[in-house]
Amino acid sequence: MEANQNKAEGFLKQGSILAAASILVRLIGMFYRIPLANIIGDAGNGIYSAAFEVYNILLIISSYGMPMAVSKMVSAKCTKKEYKGAYRVFRYSMVFSIFSGGLMALFVFFGAGWIERTFFSSFQGISIPLRVLAPTIFVVAVMGTLRGLFQGKNTMLPTAVSQILEQIVNAVVSIVAAYYLMSDHSASKNLSAWGAAGGTVGTLLGAASALLFLGMIYTLYRPVLRRQARRDRITPRESAADYYKLILWTVIPIILSQTVYQLSGIIDVTIFNFAMEARGVNATVISTLQGIYSTKYRLLVSVPIAVSTAIASSMIPSLVASVTTGDRRAIKDKVTMAVKFNMIIAFPSAVGLAILAQPIIRLLFPASDYVTGGMMLMTGSTCIIFYALSTVTSGVLQSIDRMNLPVIHSLISLAIHVVVVFTLLRFTGMGAYALVFGNVTYPLVVCFLNGRSVSRNLGFKQEVVKTFCVPFLSSVVMGILTFVVYELFFIVSHRIYVAIVPALVVAVASYFALVLKLQGLSRSELYEFPMGRKMSIVADKFHLLND
Repeated sequence: MEANQNKAEGFLKQGSILAAASILVRLIGMFYRIPLANIIGDAGNGIYSAAFEVYNILLIISSYGMPMAVSKMVSAKCTKKEYKGAYRVFRYSMVFSIFSGGLMALFVFFGAGWIERTFFSSFQGISIPLRVLAPTIFVVAVMGTLRGLFQGKNTMLPTAVSQILEQIVNAVVSIVAAYYLMSDHSASKNLSAWGAAGGTVGTLLGAASALLFLGMIYTLYRPVLRRQARRDRITPRESAADYYKLILWTVIPIILSQTVYQLSGIIDVTIFNFAMEARGVNATVISTLQGIYSTKYRLLVSVPIAVSTAIASSMIPSLVASVTTGDRRAIKDKVTMAVKFNMIIAFPSAVGLAILAQPIIRLLFPASDYVTGGMMLMTGSTCIIFYALSTVTSGVLQSIDRMNLPVIHSLISLAIHVVVVFTLLRFTGMGAYALVFGNVTYPLVVCFLNGRSVSRNLGFKQEVVKTFCVPFLSSVVMGILTFVVYELFFIVSHRIYVAIVPALVVAVASYFALVLKLQGLSRSELYEFPMGRKMSIVADKFHLLND
């Protein structure tokens, strides 16, 4: 039992590295988007967000699923000690990524004008940032395969470091490029689009920097891969066609699942655009509301969601290894730990963002409509919990070779999502809040369907009290204390930054104490968190750990 527990917790160490990097990346992204948002304005943010919706879906179609797919295939081969096969999987996957990424990059570059005329007539000039994003698709495709190789080898450090490097370069270049492009095109009717293009220049150069770093790491690691391949005598003889078939059968369900998810975003933009135009709403108002929704609401909720994405990525190679060896006990333990880890993060994140929604928006985006942004964040922060569950459970189903189920569940959820969003926009006055409501219902349906399938396929049920009830109860108490502290300090100081700091300190301390006191985490589980051993020392001083 203890051995299985150690196996289950082992992948969380790699997941914690990737999760910590993902949080840092999201924080850098959030903070650089503040000056960027203030430079290009809400209208520019609307164009920027719409361009990224197109970019993301085309990136997903071409190669976004490659890191997960390559890590899954490499892990399965390495578990069976078929190192020659693992190396071939990587090489053929790289060829696939170069072809698909290059093809999609050419389509975006030369088809940007058609995309603008056909789908985004209200976002005048969106073709400008799209053309800048086109080569980024190719760069990210190649980079994704390299990341998948390292993740399949159960090391998340190259991915983590490359993500941080990518975001730092992205942040600096985006701000500088946006400022200078808007200055150079101050008389242009597409001024906001040029500002958005500045942000996409940062995305391109950030991705290129990360690719250069991973290429250097691969160059150093390549002799090891070749030595392993030369010693391999058990990899069966398979043709290139066999490997490409394996790659396609692995990557297509992942791509489809991600495509359906991304479709919800682009469909939201399209429906919102047409519905608001039908109501006679000005194009500038439409892009402004879209900018608030994408730049404020979705940007902020993406920070904690990054944790679940990191845990899912780190879980897949480890879970595939257990599936390959038939260790069902280890499979169940790993799934249990992954879900529990995510809920410990997701519940307080959702409650904290809801309680401090307006202060956070006012502090980070002082020049924006903080009332609308705050209300969006307050009403839609629960999506964090559902996205955390849906992301991890999708990773579980993909790891146990139920690749089609996340796709089917995403399609069902998308159909419900479209009906809900269209109905709310067409027959109510909710406006942009309909998008927020849809952003909550979509992952809710997916996590429900995924959870049911995981339970059926693995024959077990997730532990409820420590996984869900303890984090929920601790988060509610934390929220009340945080609200009271913030209000008291704000009444006295009338300064948001003066009030929000002690409120955040109380939030972290109270939640930490409550979860441990209610036995939501054991000592060994606490060790799996970043700086977990240091946190255990603090917990011991206050007698919070019972074991």
